[in-house]
Amino acid sequence: MRAGDFIAARRRLEAKPKAIREKVTSAAEAASLARDGDHVALGGCLFSRPPILLVRELLRQGRRQLTLSRNLMGFEGELFMVAGAVEAVVTSWMALGVPWGVSKVVRHYVESGLVRFEEWSHLALGLRYHAGAMGVPFLPTLSMLGSDLLRQNEARTMQCPFTGETVCLVPALFPDVALLHVHRADRFGNCQIDGYPHMDADLARAASTVLVTAEQIIDDEEVRRHPERTVIPGIVVDAVVEAPFGAFPGECYGLYETDFSHFDAYVAGINARGLDSVREYLEHFVYGPATHQEYLRLFDPEVLARQQRAARELVGAP
Repeated sequence: MRAGDFIAARRRLEAKPKAIREKVTSAAEAASLARDGDHVALGGCLFSRPPILLVRELLRQGRRQLTLSRNLMGFEGELFMVAGAVEAVVTSWMALGVPWGVSKVVRHYVESGLVRFEEWSHLALGLRYHAGAMGVPFLPTLSMLGSDLLRQNEARTMQCPFTGETVCLVPALFPDVALLHVHRADRFGNCQIDGYPHMDADLARAASTVLVTAEQIIDDEEVRRHPERTVIPGIVVDAVVEAPFGAFPGECYGLYETDFSHFDAYVAGINARGLDSVREYLEHFVYGPATHQEYLRLFDPEVLARQQRAARELVGAP
């Protein structure tokens, strides 16, 4: 779909079934709703609530020619590149973080022309998702004005009709699929997120197909008792998977913290063996474990318990 094509996006969403139904399923069945060539948007932000289980399942099913977008993208983007699953990445940042330096994986794939890298400011990308959620073709902003980013993406400028000042126009983004991880959901797909929700609510409303993993499936009566906690309504969700530690080795606020030692080892492997190290990682952590439970068994139980304790300490929980 062309950027900003809100008419086609609205027609696509209008055709989506609206009937209330149970949406709890397996990760494999949820991921099967994504197709080759889709634009896949990932929820969360860098280490915070990355939809790791759904990422792993999408890679296990061998998707190809994907476009991948996320506000701050971490190592999951590198996994898609090395697996040969993506042809384009849309983001404002792609690397694990400042302590590990610029991603050698990104440099290889982008500089060699194997993957197209489309860069936006963090705010501009968020406004693109927000415009998609609103069903409008674009939104105005002052972000990116005066920067080289305007020569690297599809943004436009115009004179504000009210003030005469130059503003930047960012086109709406309508992903084919959104992958999200939340704290809780009911069987109908109503989702609760503790802490900062990032751009997830907009992603869910902008995308045609919304796939969710939840730390816990709760009773729908509990959702009705606290309607104010529903960040993503079930009407936009297509599939829900119960997945404790579904964002690990990333974090889920209040439940477990990021395992930075895991990423230390990941980057050390790349520094020592290059792309072969990422291929080994894929074999060990993505293609090897057939289930989420098998995946979690690859981690030391004490590490999981330690990261849980750290999260509880952060929020003052016992």
